[in-house]
Amino acid sequence: MNRTILVTNDDSVHAKGIKELVVVASEFGNVLVVAPNKPQSGMGHAITITKPLRMESYNGFDGVEAYSCSGTPVDCVKLAVFEILKRKPDLLLSGINHGENSSTNVLYSGTMSAAIEGAMEGIPSIGFSLADFNSDADFSAAKNVATELIPQIMNKGLPNNTALNVNVPKVSYRDLKGIKVCAQAHAYWEDKFDSRRDQFGRPYYWLTGQFSDRDQREDTDLHYLKMGYATIVPTHFDLTNYGALRDLKYLDSEGEF
Repeated sequence: MNRTILVTNDDSVHAKGIKELVVVASEFGNVLVVAPNKPQSGMGHAITITKPLRMESYNGFDGVEAYSCSGTPVDCVKLAVFEILKRKPDLLLSGINHGENSSTNVLYSGTMSAAIEGAMEGIPSIGFSLADFNSDADFSAAKNVATELIPQIMNKGLPNNTALNVNVPKVSYRDLKGIKVCAQAHAYWEDKFDSRRDQFGRPYYWLTGQFSDRDQREDTDLHYLKMGYATIVPTHFDLTNYGALRDLKYLDSEGEF
């Protein structure tokens, strides 16, 4: 049976990373591409509710049905499932992102939000990211990782409500040491705003900052990426802190207030 694979991203339908992922995905099924018509990095799980969504056919992939969308990565997934396919695809792939989405970056990532949206719809979903922001980055290692993982996930599936966050270090495919399933590191951005003024003297702000890697555990995505491994973090959308449920039971109450 020929399977349907939905491919999207957050760098736009024009990015090199999605074109490389489509090449790999086409080896394993019928590919449909629905991706933003402009970069949507850092959009997280945003959806468009205050203006119309527009979608146009896109002929940038040889022999592959593709559409560019005016919305976010999550919008793209929703439109693909409910308006184009009118059913769930067998697999959803997001990426390959220009830049890694390790540790808490996953919370801001449009790439991973598209994959998590797929998981919410019950679709086996994988987000791929490469630790290289260059628009003409070498995706050979990331393509090899995708080629290794896609058939396994298509054959064995994923746990319910789970998307895979796959990050690949900036190395050649010959130097990639392997693949590690691991935990998300507890690291974050130390935000800073660069205050500036425009030509009319009005203030504006540019978000900058520095990444703070304070998590030195040896079983995390950041650790293995530094060691030259691709990483797989199983990710889900249930944000409940189950340990805190027990700790906060003292807040339970009944009756009138």
